[in-house]
Amino acid sequence: MKCWTTSWLWVACCPSCSFWADNFATITPHLAARDVAFALVSRAPLPTLEAYRARMGWRLRWVSSAPSDFDADMAVSFEPPPEGSTAKPLNYNYGNQHFGGREAPGVSVFARDESGDVFLTYGCRSRRIDALNGTYQILDLVPKGRDEAGLKHSMAWVRRRDEYAAA
Repeated sequence: MKCWTTSWLWVACCPSCSFWADNFATITPHLAARDVAFALVSRAPLPTLEAYRARMGWRLRWVSSAPSDFDADMAVSFEPPPEGSTAKPLNYNYGNQHFGGREAPGVSVFARDESGDVFLTYGCRSRRIDALNGTYQILDLVPKGRDEAGLKHSMAWVRRRDEYAAA
């Protein structure tokens, strides 16, 4: 989950990331019953993440990756090439896809073996993560579907759940 700004003046997680966290908010006990841990990872400072988690009422484990290279290693956080540079496009979604910003969504799965070594066993990016979102799965069943045609971007309709009444 990407919740970070270049100035570190982070106030709230973006509406899209909040939408995703809402969809994960109650799964951790079920996953734990199958020996699976779940955590959100963001680059914002931990006290900022914890304050927003309290605002939203989430009990999910949420960790800060700042100031590590974790997000860049997972190809979901980018330093843009200098203006006028002939540098390669950003490597998002395991290719040369530009996401349109410095932060992008992604899901990574890790496993620890008996010796304690940790391995990346699965990863997906971009719209491929949609299968993990219960709200999308239900919207895909209704006559109008996600009804995103004509929007500025696919998730332009999404708000933080405590902001829908204000919209």
